[in-house]
Amino acid sequence: MLAASSGSSSSILLIYVLVFAALYFFYLRPRSRKQKAARAEARKVEVGQRAQTVGGFVGTVVRIDNDLVTLRSASGVELDFIASAIARRMDAPPVDPPTPETEAGDSH
Repeated sequence: MLAASSGSSSSILLIYVLVFAALYFFYLRPRSRKQKAARAEARKVEVGQRAQTVGGFVGTVVRIDNDLVTLRSASGVELDFIASAIARRMDAPPVDPPTPETEAGDSH
C-alpha cells in the first residue's frame, strides 16, 4: 500500500513541475523579455531630448559620448551620467491634430 501512494504522489509532483515549466516558458519568460525591451527603448535618448535619471535628475541631453550622457539642468548646470543611469525619456505629451469637427467648433 505504501508503494502505491508513493508512486501517485511522485506523479502528482511531476505534473506540478510540468505545469510550472509550461507557465514559465509560455507566459513569464516572454513577458519578461517584452518588459526588458520596453525599458531599453525608454532609456534610448538623443541630443535635445529631456531625460530623467534613476536618481530623479531631469535635464536636456546635450552630448552623448561612448558610455556617458551629459544632461543640462534648467539652470544651465551640465552633469555627466553613465548611460545606464538614464531611467526614461521625458517625452512631450502627444498633441492630437485638430479634426474637422474641432476646427469648425460647435455652433448650436
